[in-house]
Amino acid sequence: MKKIIYLFFASLIISSSCQQKNDQKLNIAVAANMQFVIKKLSKTFTDQTGIECNLIISSSGKLTAQIKEGAPFDIFLSADMKYPKELFKSGKTIKKPKVYGYGKLVLWSMIDSIPPSIDILTSTKINHIALANPKTAPYGIATIETLKHYKVYDKIKNKLVYGENISQTNQFIISKAAEVGFTSKSVVLSQELNNKGKWAPIDETHYTSIAQGVVILKHANSKQREAERFYNFLSSPDAQKILIDSGYSIQDN
Repeated sequence: MKKIIYLFFASLIISSSCQQKNDQKLNIAVAANMQFVIKKLSKTFTDQTGIECNLIISSSGKLTAQIKEGAPFDIFLSADMKYPKELFKSGKTIKKPKVYGYGKLVLWSMIDSIPPSIDILTSTKINHIALANPKTAPYGIATIETLKHYKVYDKIKNKLVYGENISQTNQFIISKAAEVGFTSKSVVLSQELNNKGKWAPIDETHYTSIAQGVVILKHANSKQREAERFYNFLSSPDAQKILIDSGYSIQDN
């Protein structure tokens, strides 16, 4: 009986210890376009500070909805400034959002016989064009703006296939379910996908600048010091080098 009681309390101590360790991690909600870059950023941050990070990847719109419902996130890295500003106005953040980088749009294909270009989108070779859902993903909005700029949207709108976010959009392209698709430059430059398929940059003057924002959320009260260290880290030379090398710019062009 004593042995059973001992094991019971020992298991409670271990469980409590694990929970405490997990609670000490920063819960960082991250827009899907940052899925590869955030791994480098969080590793560098952890190496420098000893503060561990738990990453939650989804579309900016879905993450915002979860935050409004009380999701236990400490930091939010959005693919735009719209959602961080919305959270700030609704009283969900500790301070105003700031821009941590500017995203770039590219056209990407995994099919050798299809050189990615705006002109080819109207070709009979193209049956499906992948893009992130513009209702929840800023890169989707930028794609629609680009198609309308080139006056091809009405011609190809029936070919458009919407991913829930950039991650799903990438899967459509990688699997060749879509012959071509629009994604973030950071994706095609990532270590995981570099040199796979062909891609072409989209002229940045043809879509609204993709200013990506970060905010500290009120849920981070107990970890505000740690959250602020990550918030400030994003402006450090080390973090900015990672962002630039990954296809972002740190100032509006």
